[in-house]
Amino acid sequence: MQPDDVRIIRALQIAPRASFAAIATALGLAEGTVNRRYRRLRADGVIRVAGVVNPGALGQSRWLVRLRCRPGSGAAIADALARRDDVNWVALSAAGSEVTCATQSRTREQREDLLGQRLPRTAAVIDIHAFAMLRQFLGGRGHYWSALQGTLSQEEEAALGRDSPPFTESPVVAREPLRLTPEDERMLDALAADGRAGLVDLARAASLTPGRVSRRLDALLQHRAVHIDVEIAAAALGCHVRAHLWLRVHPSALKSAGRTLAREPEVVFAAAVSGPWNLHAVAHCRDLDELFEFTSERIGSLAGLQSMEVSPVLKYVKQAGTRLSGDRLVEPSSARPRRREAGSRPAGQVEAGSRGTGQRDRL
Repeated sequence: MQPDDVRIIRALQIAPRASFAAIATALGLAEGTVNRRYRRLRADGVIRVAGVVNPGALGQSRWLVRLRCRPGSGAAIADALARRDDVNWVALSAAGSEVTCATQSRTREQREDLLGQRLPRTAAVIDIHAFAMLRQFLGGRGHYWSALQGTLSQEEEAALGRDSPPFTESPVVAREPLRLTPEDERMLDALAADGRAGLVDLARAASLTPGRVSRRLDALLQHRAVHIDVEIAAAALGCHVRAHLWLRVHPSALKSAGRTLAREPEVVFAAAVSGPWNLHAVAHCRDLDELFEFTSERIGSLAGLQSMEVSPVLKYVKQAGTRLSGDRLVEPSSARPRRREAGSRPAGQVEAGSRGTGQRDRL
């Protein structure tokens, strides 16, 4: 990538739905240049802008799941999970025998079907460990990744403004859940396919007027029911090593440790979780030596840290709702399918053997 490519990515992190004209004015570039570079970055799988629904705003919890699989079966299970709309990201670790994923089920029935029925019945799954996300310290909006801070001047960032509220530490589940209308659902489907879709396109998808779509989208953004995420292929920025960090921190130091992690440029996600590992983070580093220095010096010196497990990622299959091919993001062929009733099977899922039934089941 060229320096202007990185500047455009940073501008999108700050204002993902800003017009090309507004970005060009803020960065001192030609509008055609911004348009052309953005489309090339998107076509090359370097970035993708997409609307991501926050299940916490709808009253549902999010879970992290670690699966230990039989040798040779991890890739198929990871692919099956990645095909589900209620699984946000999927990673393979431990030479392909461990799958880690994050669920974002929209209903309790959907969550219980996956965690309580389908995964336990899959013969290739040896162990399941599920962790409820208790408090999110970092994540949920593209601009959170501080690795790109300093790419733009303060004046350039101020000129961009923000078309959605920045991420701040908050409870995972809202005390007053928001109810989505059928029109909201159709608009969110369109945003999932393209987070920069214009108001006219969103209005057509939702069968509303552009004015009503604009007001409703603003309300959903303010209530954090949806955020416009700028997903980045980390390898394009030189980060070729990714790792999951599982930390055990003294309860009295958990909040301060989570906030410290959120300020580290290598960390792209951090949350307090249930279970013996009460703090989880995802780190992106240039190489294994940088990962070692980061975990041994800065993470190792965290106040209250009792123990830590570093699990390097072999391969990301899905991140923030976007499938990956190698190190590149894959654009969906179309807007994702209509949402299904709780407990119904998503179409086209990979089958896995079921324990004790002699039949085949789907994840």
